[in-house]
Amino acid sequence: MKQAEFDGKGNCIRWTETPGAEPARVYVHGLGSVSAVYHAHVAARPELAGRRSLFVDLPGHGISDRPEHFGYTLEENADALAVALDAAGLGGAELIAHSMGGAVALVLAHRRPDLVSRLVLTEANLDAFPPPAAGSSGIASYEEDEFVESAHARVLDKVGPLWAATMRLADPRALHRTAVGLVRGSDPVMRTILEELTIDRVYLQGELSGELAGRERLEAAGVRVVTVSAAGHNVMFDNPDTFVAEVAGRA
Repeated sequence: MKQAEFDGKGNCIRWTETPGAEPARVYVHGLGSVSAVYHAHVAARPELAGRRSLFVDLPGHGISDRPEHFGYTLEENADALAVALDAAGLGGAELIAHSMGGAVALVLAHRRPDLVSRLVLTEANLDAFPPPAAGSSGIASYEEDEFVESAHARVLDKVGPLWAATMRLADPRALHRTAVGLVRGSDPVMRTILEELTIDRVYLQGELSGELAGRERLEAAGVRVVTVSAAGHNVMFDNPDTFVAEVAGRA
């Protein structure tokens, strides 16, 4: 395990990694998740072997620290991720990012283009103020103290065993602030960043999640949008073969 201080107060963002060739692949998790849990099983596949791979947990999640003073906005999370990549000596990495992690990866690519050469986004949040049904909107609908003191336990009961298994490892206050930051979105908003980037960009949408809004405009901007059959939000679990092929760039 490796770590780097991200807030000037001794708190660290942490990651595990496997050695291999550059450019490295950096795996970034979604809200209330853990990078290795969602991605180690695909990174170990023969099609992806031989490349340096980092599994980074964002502040407040997994093995990273969870300072109470931190804001956990998309920009702050992106800056913390940049600290990790700088400490790892990376430049021009490929970011494989899921859900909220995709929003963070987009903000990172906008703020630190030197760090990112390619994006593979799995159902990344692209717009501010998503529908109330979204997990982030549900968490953000509570006041912070209410969520920490009582609603967190109720949310864990509602989200199902897969998400709850990693969400319970996230600090409740950090989880709430991260959800609030995700709902607010970035400036410029994530969709605009994705459309304006010129690097290789892949967006994976699970077939069971429905059609991706604004798909035609994204494709016109050069984004490869892939509808993954028999998959929902967690494409890497539901259809790992297609997920691996797209990460490898051999689809």
